[in-house]
Amino acid sequence: MSRPVPQPFPVLLQRFFVQRLVQQQHVTPCTVTAYRDSFRLLLAFAHQRLQKRPSDIALEDLNASFILDFLNHLEVDRHNCSRSRNARFAAIRSFMEYVSFEEPLALGLAQSVLAIPMKRFEQPLVGFLSREHIEAILAAPDASTWTGQRDRVMLTVLYNTGARVSELIGMRVSDLTLEPSAWVQIRGKGRKERSVPLWTGTAKELKRWLHHYPHAPDEPLFPGRSGRTLTRVGFTERLKLAVKLAAHRYPELAKKRVFNHLIRHSVAMHMLQSGVDITVIALWLGHESPVTTHRYVEADLEMKDRALKALQGPSCPSVRYRPKDDVLRFLQSL
Repeated sequence: MSRPVPQPFPVLLQRFFVQRLVQQQHVTPCTVTAYRDSFRLLLAFAHQRLQKRPSDIALEDLNASFILDFLNHLEVDRHNCSRSRNARFAAIRSFMEYVSFEEPLALGLAQSVLAIPMKRFEQPLVGFLSREHIEAILAAPDASTWTGQRDRVMLTVLYNTGARVSELIGMRVSDLTLEPSAWVQIRGKGRKERSVPLWTGTAKELKRWLHHYPHAPDEPLFPGRSGRTLTRVGFTERLKLAVKLAAHRYPELAKKRVFNHLIRHSVAMHMLQSGVDITVIALWLGHESPVTTHRYVEADLEMKDRALKALQGPSCPSVRYRPKDDVLRFLQSL
């Protein structure tokens, strides 16, 4: 009696994407793209290390030792941070969980990979920009050009809504309501939707933008030159240009690493400093839990300083420690 043969790796990988992710879990296109890129890196590493084409890779090639080498390659050779390493590994873990159910013969292999822990990493305090710096960045694009006008409106909406970049570039004209009250519908992570009101100034800029450059309801609100959806890379380049121009007025901006999410952090900090309740900020930003929003409280030194001044210090006199033993005196002197 012949031994059963496990399903080929290419077949399992295809079923994982088509059946598990798309049909069964109905994940977002962003998740599919992230997982796809993770496996592209893994297959490129396998080709280099094993001298095998992707179609020739066997499931047993992807053992725990090989996956650990791949994760080390991400950190050492590609200089990925622990957070990025974990994101790539999350795609592999999800695939191995699927394999453990779909292919019982590979259960031991899958469990050995799933036993690899996620790497822990330090979580630095949230950085943010001042109102002056934000206003300089918003005013930086050249309003005499089409791209400059788009960038001004786009960055204003970004600051008004605190949207993620994927949410911003995914906005359609139909997501916008300008009358009687102005607000925009945002499609967030995990297919969650939220509605965010717009300032009067933001609504006026949007009306002017759509009046001069009308678009169909299903078209991107902030398209690229081709009329298609602006890419993340394209948005990042436009933000860098705006920061570079704003640095002429505030030279300290040239020394800061102003990235897409920093604007979102700044929105939360400015709302917090203005006295907005933390649960409202969580809803505004689309946080799944207010616990995420508590990070901004930790970073607000002014709020902590006000709390410190409101609290009286202890009145008991301080006592200085004096060692009474030669060994203790020696250790104290080190």
